[in-house]
Amino acid sequence: MRLNIKKVITYVGVGFVVFFLFTRPAKAADAVNGIFDGILQGADQLAIFATRLL
Repeated sequence: MRLNIKKVITYVGVGFVVFFLFTRPAKAADAVNGIFDGILQGADQLAIFATRLL
């Protein structure tokens, strides 16, 4: 029987996220907020670049 490494890594990652959500929900929320803030800041910078380019 051959193990699919990608599938194993995915399950371990999902398990870690679930564990993190249940053991430290406030830190998990902060992490998600940080990710979204980073995405929004990147989008804003891209918009500024496009505006100055045109």
